Amino acid sequence: MTTYFITRHPGAIAWAQQQGITVDRQIAHLDINDIQPGDTVIGSLPVNLAGKICQRGAAYIHLALTLPENWRGKELSADQMTACGARLENYVVEKR
Repeated sequence: MTTYFITRHPGAIAWAQQQGITVDRQIAHLDINDIQPGDTVIGSLPVNLAGKICQRGAAYIHLALTLPENWRGKELSADQMTACGARLENYVVEKR
């Protein structure tokens, strides 16, 4: 079982390290074919990709934060992410 952290943002990587989150693989882009039953995927992914992760028998943990409008589209530091209430939330996503 592998834990993946999907992000290309240095601030998110630093935030995860500050939180003591350990991962096996930190990658910028997910190849869904790499995901196996029992894996865990952490990231801020589109719902259709999160659904495919769950469909493959893996867990999806969403990196959520409450982002002010004027910070959208900007690189955030770990401290800015903390200020935005960055947190991990478990989801089970199912297409109907």
